[in-house]
Amino acid sequence: MGKRLLRKFYQQPTLKVAQKLLGKYLIHKIGKKKIIGKIVETEAYIGPKDKASHSYLGKVTARNLAEYMVGGHVYIYLVYGMYWQLNISTGRSGQPECVLIRAIESINPKKEINATNGPGKLCRYLKLNKRHYGLDLVKSKEVWLEEGTRVPKSKIVAAKRIGIDYAGKFWANRKWRFYIKNNPYVSRFN
Repeated sequence: MGKRLLRKFYQQPTLKVAQKLLGKYLIHKIGKKKIIGKIVETEAYIGPKDKASHSYLGKVTARNLAEYMVGGHVYIYLVYGMYWQLNISTGRSGQPECVLIRAIESINPKKEINATNGPGKLCRYLKLNKRHYGLDLVKSKEVWLEEGTRVPKSKIVAAKRIGIDYAGKFWANRKWRFYIKNNPYVSRFN
């Protein structure tokens, strides 16, 4: 692991951030213990023009306010009334774009693949929930990201995002999901 990611990392274009997050370490410190996972799969959501985004057409709700924060803030929400989904805001303040963290490779101790190979599973493993909503990953002493292994472009697979058929064929077919080729911790949608 390396040094903490700074604000300028999160302020890059969202599709670039989604790819550059691969290989980075996501850390949740609870007391003296750290739960750590290496990011192996992400999905990008490009704000008001993206029909799959919670901020499509500039929609603002109590749920998606963190998506409008300057890059580097936690946007976490509940789906199906039981699974937390961790997103990270990107870009400038007021520009509602984010990256969903879809899968991590557990680091300490190695967990079975099925414990972290999906957005709800990784939140359970990292013990992330509504309490972390809006947290600034640049300043937080509880949750942050650090440099990790640089993943070469040849090892990054671009694929369709998962579970967004409601957004229509054009948006559902955008290859805005990125994962590390042949990593066993990637979710099963390949």
